[in-house]
Amino acid sequence: MSGPSAPSAIRVVVVDDHQIVRDGLVALLHALDGIEVVGSAADGREALHVVGEAAPDVVVMDIQMPELDGIEATRFITGRQPGTRVVMLTMNEDDETVLAAIRAGASGYLLKGSGAEEVHNAVRAAAAGGMVFGATLAGRVASYFAGAAAPATPAGRGADDPFPDLTDRERTVLDMLAAGRSNDAIAAELYVSSKTVRNTVSTIYAKLHAAGRAEAIVKAREAGYGRG
Repeated sequence: MSGPSAPSAIRVVVVDDHQIVRDGLVALLHALDGIEVVGSAADGREALHVVGEAAPDVVVMDIQMPELDGIEATRFITGRQPGTRVVMLTMNEDDETVLAAIRAGASGYLLKGSGAEEVHNAVRAAAAGGMVFGATLAGRVASYFAGAAAPATPAGRGADDPFPDLTDRERTVLDMLAAGRSNDAIAAELYVSSKTVRNTVSTIYAKLHAAGRAEAIVKAREAGYGRG
């Protein structure tokens, strides 16, 4: 009887308009265990073609490039091939650019100069469905997520709120639930796992004494949720 098969290598495409950087990244990634570089591109437009052909698990993407920048390329890639994850690797660390990359669907953001181990961890985390940010960015990104998770105030909220037992995160999820979002859509917008959303939704059902999704949505909408 044969033993268990070895896990498949993570398929990676490298995108950077500077050839020396691109070649260096390809060499670095080739040397890492469990990673296979299946293509490279010199700009965002070429990246769309290469990614479409190679169907990688992860794209390591520069931001400032001719033809099509990395953020727009990321938006196209994550929209067309949601199974492909993108990790930005750039010199640019201003908040506006970092947040634009996250909104475009990036699963990670590293600064050039990151060590091989950090790049390796980022690629593996992205391939596994997680998100990763360089140490200097992590605190700022966490602050953004905390702000993004704050719900818009639904009609009827306040002292007479019919759901006083809900936490802020549960209110956020309930508001999105009432707006008709799927669990996967909620998970993507809040940058959490689908399992976390499922657990939160189950807790909401219990706190609302709702038998299921339909009843929870009816109760939420009657309280003014889901109309933002």
